[in-house]
Amino acid sequence: MLKLVQKFLRINRYSDIKNEFKDLFLSHPNYPSLFAITDSLDLLSIENAAIRVPKEQIVDLPSNFLAYYNDELTLVEKAKNDVRITTIKKGAQKISYEKFLLDWNGVIVAIEPNNVIARDNLRIEYSWLKYGMPFILLIGLSFFYNTYDLFSVIFLITSTLGFIVSVFIVQEKFGFKNSIIAKFCNLSTNSSCNSVINAAEGTENKLFNFSDLPLLFFTASFIAMLIQPLDSAIFIGFLSLLAIPIVVSSIWIQKFELQKWCVMCLVISSLIFIQSCIWFSSDLFILTFSFESVFPFVFSLLFLIPIWLTVKPMIKNVLNSENSLKELKKFKRNYSLLNFLSKKVPDIDGLEELRGLNFGNRNAIIKLSVVISPSCVHCHKTFHEAFDLVLRFPDKIYLNVLFNINPENTENPYKIIVERILTINRATPGKTVEAISDWHIKKMSLKKWLKKWHVEPVSIMISQEINKQYEWCSKNNFNYTPVKIVNEKLFPNEYELSELKYFLNDFVEEVEVLEKIA
Repeated sequence: MLKLVQKFLRINRYSDIKNEFKDLFLSHPNYPSLFAITDSLDLLSIENAAIRVPKEQIVDLPSNFLAYYNDELTLVEKAKNDVRITTIKKGAQKISYEKFLLDWNGVIVAIEPNNVIARDNLRIEYSWLKYGMPFILLIGLSFFYNTYDLFSVIFLITSTLGFIVSVFIVQEKFGFKNSIIAKFCNLSTNSSCNSVINAAEGTENKLFNFSDLPLLFFTASFIAMLIQPLDSAIFIGFLSLLAIPIVVSSIWIQKFELQKWCVMCLVISSLIFIQSCIWFSSDLFILTFSFESVFPFVFSLLFLIPIWLTVKPMIKNVLNSENSLKELKKFKRNYSLLNFLSKKVPDIDGLEELRGLNFGNRNAIIKLSVVISPSCVHCHKTFHEAFDLVLRFPDKIYLNVLFNINPENTENPYKIIVERILTINRATPGKTVEAISDWHIKKMSLKKWLKKWHVEPVSIMISQEINKQYEWCSKNNFNYTPVKIVNEKLFPNEYELSELKYFLNDFVEEVEVLEKIA
């Protein structure tokens, strides 16, 4: 399902946020539901709609959308005479409009296309250039310092291809998904690289899995061919011939036991078969082995084995940590847990009467208040996160910024910042954002900030307001900053304020339910 939605995002030019969507979607407490998809899109500020439409209105629908076809989430791309549908099980296929309408239940998820043109092609070209250039340079150096004949060139090509395919096999083993390889591996209903590669789960504790062998063999072969191409081809061809029984065994297992074909495994088998045939049918067959023919491969293999045995568990640990982190995020994003940890403000009376700095929609269901102090280092982050939430969700969040500072403490050098910010907010509210951002986001020095934001003498009304905010904090024993309040409840310290975005829809639903009851 994830790959399907990511493809949907890519088609609508949202490639830059595919990974961010993945993180939100996989950690959503309702994963893998339709709500998890739309909620994650909401958090990314992507305009979307999940609705049921009459089937006769299909001509008015966007050119692509997600739909439930045969009770399965499907990516639908409309064409003039047919519909291209992509499903998780069967991949892409073209069907007629009549057939689609027959098994479509009318539910769709549509998004607003990104107006900024994505540079996918440029990114792909850069990616291939970044990873391919080192190989091109190494091969170029090898051709410059060594002599190649036709057979050694063929062995270099097959070893390079084998190395690349082996890397993809190991990626599949570890769970890294590649859209190009996924298409390659699912050419038919009888092919599944994942099923074959992960068939022998019982060998996980062994030093080497079956998927490790092609990687070690072809990597060592590639390095050996770069070092000593003419001599190394002799020994590599001989080893390929010895590997034929393993190739036959692999094909037998795929055909009769698993009844699934691994396309990448078949490519590896074909390359080994080609190398062995070339070695057996050429003059290399009658040549005897020498130190020059054996040493490059053996040296490369002995060099690679300890590296792989060290790197492999590290990769596994990283993947396990990522999976554990996803589960923890999913647990943490449970609204019931947040609600349980949220405590009521001891004495909420008087909060609405305080005149702080206000941002966002006054009629928003979510009322966020932050009590900060200009001398508090942690308050920089709190204000930044709170203001960022309002910028991203201006219709859902109303932000009220209050200050907790003792007005009678004349020795506090930061008191004047609060006085001037409140004065600016009252006299020229259009400059309030810049003034407070200079201090809490840009983190200007006190001297520089005071020089930029010089105001008239502070009025009695501003001093009284600072005193009211201070007394309200004292009444609630808020002798610390920052304090974060969401809809009259203290936002738990176990959460970052930026994580409030995960619960926006939950807060909205809760308030709507309470309003209906009332």
